[in-house]
Amino acid sequence: MRPLPQPARESLALAPLLHALGDPVRLELARRALGHPESTCSALADGLDVPVSTLSNHWRIMREAGLISMTVDGRHRRIRLRADDLGDRFPGLLDPILRLAAAESPKPPLTE
Repeated sequence: MRPLPQPARESLALAPLLHALGDPVRLELARRALGHPESTCSALADGLDVPVSTLSNHWRIMREAGLISMTVDGRHRRIRLRADDLGDRFPGLLDPILRLAAAESPKPPLTE
């Protein structure tokens, strides 16, 4: 598997991270990624009524902000939420945001 470029832990910045989490679709994708590490882009986006081209842009924004890491696995892209890196850089930030997102989410949980 080949990892795609992402910011180093020490260069993670708050503004791009909050921008990535500020969109409802990206927030839902991050919430799903937390519960399903190493899942594919398509599995995490299952059930969202969003065009593939728009989803690609959402994944790019999330990766460039340092919210997720993405690896190429053949034809698939595997996603992992960078919870440990974000917790080290911004302690206590991610958990309450994702917990509140889960409470507000009308979407059924992801099944694989």
